[in-house]
Amino acid sequence: MMLKNNEIPLEKYRNIGIIAHIDAGKTTTTEQILFHTGKTHRIGSVDDGTTVTDWMEQERERGITIVSAAVTAFWKDHHINLIDTPGHIDFTAEVQRSLRVLDGGIVVFDAVKGVEPQSETVWRQANRYSVPRICFVNKMDRVGASFDRTMESIRERLGANPIAVQVPIGEEEKFEGVVDLFEMKAFIWSDDKDGIPKEADIPADVRSYAEETRLTMVESIAELDDDLTVKYLEGEEITIEELKNSIRNAIISDKATAVYCGSSIRNRGVQPLLDAIIDFLPSPLEVPSVIGIHPKDDSEIIRNPDPEEPLSALVFKVVADPYVGRLSYFRVYSGRIKTGTYIYNPKVRKKERIGRMVRMYADHRADIEEISAGDIGAVLGLKNTFTGDTLCSEGKPIILETITFPDPVLSIAVEPKTTSDQDKMAIALKKLAEEDPTFQVRTDSETGQTLISGMGELHLEILIDRMMREFKVQANIGNPRVSYRETISENVEKHDFRYVKQTGGRGQYAHVVFTLEKGEYGSGITFEDNTSGGAIPREFIPSISKGVMNAAEAGTIGGYPLIDINVSLVDGSYHEVDSSKMAFQLAGSMAFRDAVKLGKPIILEPIMKVEIEVPEENLGDVVGQVNGRRGEILGMEIRPGKAQAINAAVPLAEMFGYATELRSVSHGRGSFSMEFDHYSEVPEKIRAAF
Repeated sequence: MMLKNNEIPLEKYRNIGIIAHIDAGKTTTTEQILFHTGKTHRIGSVDDGTTVTDWMEQERERGITIVSAAVTAFWKDHHINLIDTPGHIDFTAEVQRSLRVLDGGIVVFDAVKGVEPQSETVWRQANRYSVPRICFVNKMDRVGASFDRTMESIRERLGANPIAVQVPIGEEEKFEGVVDLFEMKAFIWSDDKDGIPKEADIPADVRSYAEETRLTMVESIAELDDDLTVKYLEGEEITIEELKNSIRNAIISDKATAVYCGSSIRNRGVQPLLDAIIDFLPSPLEVPSVIGIHPKDDSEIIRNPDPEEPLSALVFKVVADPYVGRLSYFRVYSGRIKTGTYIYNPKVRKKERIGRMVRMYADHRADIEEISAGDIGAVLGLKNTFTGDTLCSEGKPIILETITFPDPVLSIAVEPKTTSDQDKMAIALKKLAEEDPTFQVRTDSETGQTLISGMGELHLEILIDRMMREFKVQANIGNPRVSYRETISENVEKHDFRYVKQTGGRGQYAHVVFTLEKGEYGSGITFEDNTSGGAIPREFIPSISKGVMNAAEAGTIGGYPLIDINVSLVDGSYHEVDSSKMAFQLAGSMAFRDAVKLGKPIILEPIMKVEIEVPEENLGDVVGQVNGRRGEILGMEIRPGKAQAINAAVPLAEMFGYATELRSVSHGRGSFSMEFDHYSEVPEKIRAAF
């Protein structure tokens, strides 16, 4: 095996992300990992704003993670690239792009609340990218903490196969350590700052619980391995090494997940978690080889994690730094990147020079000369490369699967306070949009206003705050506006449209016949050519499609984008002299708009999945609030501490200002989280206002 420039072989690399619901303890867990791996000499506090990975002013002020931060650490001769991701749904893109390039994940759960809404979201995202993961049940020292209840919620709400490999010694304020079920040894932590556990005998009051859970663990692991199943059924002893190998294979193949527990804030349980990263999560050599396509013929190309293969790397994050310029984070899948060399971006067909490469440590950087297959780094100064772009060798081009992001659901208008702010605002918004794929900037053609769109109120609030602080822009901010959509409610059969224009010289002629069908939810606008017999020459078809897509950007009722319509070109005709690409593009656009009007268009509004946690005595008031906001109660569940969790579907338009109303009715004890779920038709009485 060829060694890296720091002499650590590739099988000892781990590219890991920490993911969870907001306030489950991701950043505190990351701080503990950095402390125990020797990267820091004191443990930072989220509350005090002294953590390494929450380095932005906005993060420290709010006590939340906003951007994913990459750090590098070393544990037992292994190199760990660790990414701490946000938990708030408004910053889901940060989680998505991190998971795209990671080989494994640690999912942190609050032992009191169990699986929360964003836990489900990040779990689904990890499923999408087939990311192997282990679970860490945090906050075992909190009132209401329950390891068994959290295990059950992982099984029921996530459909996962959790296998407890530890059990806690005590819960709530009595939590003091864990029992390792492989070795059947107890590890007890004191309140010493070094956080080093002491090995001890299993306490008598925990022994039967530990033995019973170990039997369940052995049985669950044996079920995942045919050889172990035979040994188990025949009553043979299964060794610790066999158990560990079997569960490792199951985790990497996404058939199970190992569950650990602890309390990060009290420095308990983190060292076993670090051991689990090494023992159970894959190296770059153990994940499937990356598959891409050739930019010219779309043929499939496979690249293995080998420094000697041609270069393939994916840019997964771009940061607009006001001081050093654009910083591009990338994961190298094959080959190597060296400073002073040129790489090729096949998307824009341009070469880029690698001037300065760095290994990231949150907002600090260490210069490096080379990054090889399986590693993560960043480069300064790439001009034409953005999130989702591939970097490769010009002679061996490849395009890797890009990263897809959800559409923004909320818009607000911004305008510069002074003329001098105008240019600065344009530059700032452009840089922020380059950095964040879920942030969009456009100009309203009717009002001339600049509209910015994002994933929620907090998302836009943070971006505006950054614009004002980092780029020194003074601006006036409008009220939030919901990003509605339009679609058809009825199919349209064979809408015939001719575009004919005579100007004395050469005329313009295009004739198209469209059929429109209601598409499946999330299908967008699809265009299909179903003409036959050369009714329209092949060279005009892309122009018709372009016309349709352009027209779909604004609907016929309120000017909102059209979605979920299948457009079929079924017939048409052309003129030998007067037909042109432009004529067919105009015909496609006008015919589509006319056909949409015949399809009885409707307006769709974003519906949010909302979870509200309130004290039991406020339940009735909160249910009334939800009903008054056109919400639908989907279910309720009891939470520790005489609390109730209400799951509901509520239109986004009705959620503005809800935080204040909830705080008022619950005397500050209620909380809620929400995420986009789907689009639904606006009721007739509401639509009358459009």
